[in-house]
Amino acid sequence: MNNVLLEIRDLHAGVEGKEILKGVDLTVRRGEVHAVMGPNGAGKSTLGGVLAGRPSFEVTAGSVLYDGRDLLALSPEERSWAGLFLSFQYPVEIPGVSITNFMKAAVSARRKAQGLPELTPAEYLKLLKEKMALVQMKGEFARREVNVGFSGGEKKRNEVFQMAMLEPTLSILDETDSGLDVDALRIVAEGVNALRTPQTAAIVITHYQRLLDYIVPDVVHVLKDGRIVRTGGRELVDLIDRQGYEGIDG
Repeated sequence: MNNVLLEIRDLHAGVEGKEILKGVDLTVRRGEVHAVMGPNGAGKSTLGGVLAGRPSFEVTAGSVLYDGRDLLALSPEERSWAGLFLSFQYPVEIPGVSITNFMKAAVSARRKAQGLPELTPAEYLKLLKEKMALVQMKGEFARREVNVGFSGGEKKRNEVFQMAMLEPTLSILDETDSGLDVDALRIVAEGVNALRTPQTAAIVITHYQRLLDYIVPDVVHVLKDGRIVRTGGRELVDLIDRQGYEGIDG
């Protein structure tokens, strides 16, 4: 098995003719957690959206290999079926669709793409209860409409719950800490940490150090003005905390 899961080379992308990513290079190996940090407008969320295949972003140059495949040639659905998961900074509400039914459709589609049989109702219910417990979600949430009436913390827990249900190979967490209090942050981080395996990887996109106190990264990247200007270890987070992004460059 190739240990390199994601290989981004000279990636340029933008929206409506405006270039946002200006030559990103990034290699993620299995078992690693990478943190991508940077100021507002640096291109962090754009990077996550491009990897997930959001149609509003246009890739103008560069390449992305995911598990040996040309990621940019795959549709968003195919990327999801291949094991890529994006946790949204602002999770959307889906009125009229219960969490139970929403996740049943998602899990069934992923298993079908993997050539696996559909779970029986009993197997699915068991999985649902297990993963809800992982992020301390009450059973009643399974009957609620997706994110409708949820607090910010509940929406973020629901994102990690979805990740747990789908068991992705590469998880991209786009500012999962946004709007969370300390208790919710800890619960979400514990759920993410519980899903770490030697075969999977994660990219954690964040502004702040506090999430990385709970989800400890193996590699830290600083993204500024569409480029990664510095890569290092956990000590880079401490440097950013002391002096901010202004003093960080290549």
